[in-house]
Amino acid sequence: MEQEITIAIDGPAAAGKSTVARLVAEKLSYIYIDTGAMYRALTLKALQKRIDLDEEKPLADLLMHTEITLEQKGEGQIVLLDGNDVTWEIRSQKVTSHVSYAAKHPAIRKEMVERQRALAARSGVVMDGRDIGTHVLPDAEVKIFLVASVEERAKRRYEENLQKGFYPDMEELKREIEERDRIDSEREAAPLIKAADATEIDTTSLSINEVAQQILNQAATLTNG
Repeated sequence: MEQEITIAIDGPAAAGKSTVARLVAEKLSYIYIDTGAMYRALTLKALQKRIDLDEEKPLADLLMHTEITLEQKGEGQIVLLDGNDVTWEIRSQKVTSHVSYAAKHPAIRKEMVERQRALAARSGVVMDGRDIGTHVLPDAEVKIFLVASVEERAKRRYEENLQKGFYPDMEELKREIEERDRIDSEREAAPLIKAADATEIDTTSLSINEVAQQILNQAATLTNG
């Protein structure tokens, strides 16, 4: 029986983390944990309740009274917010453009990290986010940091939005991605940085399958060793 390990995948917005992580988890029959979905769920609830995302205390109070559940369903993952399925709602452009503001607060990240570590309490997990290899799961056996050009990431986000029936402005998407990069990299709590022992993969000119295969090759050297 192969040894089960923990795989941490980090990187900036639209670098391909979630798509690659889902594929790797599927190939290994591991549990996939999308930490970004947890921050998105909180952001959605805060927007619905008109809570100022720049105010840490009311947002932290909201989180303490919020249940966020990730459930595996077939090849995908269902996100439940206080028992309600918000899997698609949290991917709206409004949530996407606001989530970095909610995620920047230390109190929010502290609580979320505790929840994320509880989800990954056993091995056989693929977790993606912004601070997984550096902060959430610093002892993960495989750490990956995905990057891609702003132009390529904006193109991917544009195509995703088209599939959802949205018709975004490409230049606006570039500006939003650059702003998210700035907020994620400059925030005080667990900023977006590559772990010293992480492998960086530039996904700009690679297919999803090619990126996933590189990660699977790394995992194989550990699980078969």
